[in-house]
Amino acid sequence: MRASLLGRRRVLQFTIAAALAAAPARAAAPIKAVAFDAFVIFDPQPIVLLAEAAFPGHGQAFNKLWRIRQFEYTWLRTLTGSYVDFWRVTEEALVYAARALKLDLTPGRRDQLMQGFLALQAHPDASPGLDALRAAGIRLAFLSNMTEPMLQSAIRNAGFDGLFDHVLSTDRVGAYKPDPRAYRMGLDAFGRKREEIVFAAFGGWDAAGAKRFGYPTFWCNRLGLPSEELGVAPDATGGTLADLVAYIDRA
Repeated sequence: MRASLLGRRRVLQFTIAAALAAAPARAAAPIKAVAFDAFVIFDPQPIVLLAEAAFPGHGQAFNKLWRIRQFEYTWLRTLTGSYVDFWRVTEEALVYAARALKLDLTPGRRDQLMQGFLALQAHPDASPGLDALRAAGIRLAFLSNMTEPMLQSAIRNAGFDGLFDHVLSTDRVGAYKPDPRAYRMGLDAFGRKREEIVFAAFGGWDAAGAKRFGYPTFWCNRLGLPSEELGVAPDATGGTLADLVAYIDRA
């Protein structure tokens, strides 16, 4: 497992290094929009519980390896020009994790675990945080590796229909974050300058990628993890959307 984690870090460092160089310092500009990674808003914890139900006593190890491979595959597919959508990447990583841990992945278990990504619910603080941003005139978007059907399913589950101005999947550009093509979708969708759009990241690696691209970046560190050692830091860090709202109020 340690070798896997070291491999993940090497892949991630190489991918971030391939992204745009850090943008030059700019004068502060009023924030007009926020682009969210999906897991800032939607809680992946139920998928962890599904994994434990499918593989009692092995759920935590299985889920950890599944998630690691899930994101390693996105980075490797982008680097090698072999993009497939996040649903397929997720399923391929699922199959790998089960084989690596010698677990019996029946068709029923496979389907149940995959369907968990269509049943995501919002974090409890998401609705009041989003309402506060909308009340302040801030435009909202998802900028996610997930497919648009995955995102739209989660939006419906949470009752957030019509709340987001844009639902941006990396399928549009055929490149996963932290590739600059993915982050550029926010500029094109909002028609705003980089310094006017906050990117809200769930993963530390995503915060690093967005900051390298030039976005003011908020890391919603819900898991209380240490910062990635990638030579760049987010503009602010917090654990909830209330912290994001406070950051934008100060910006």
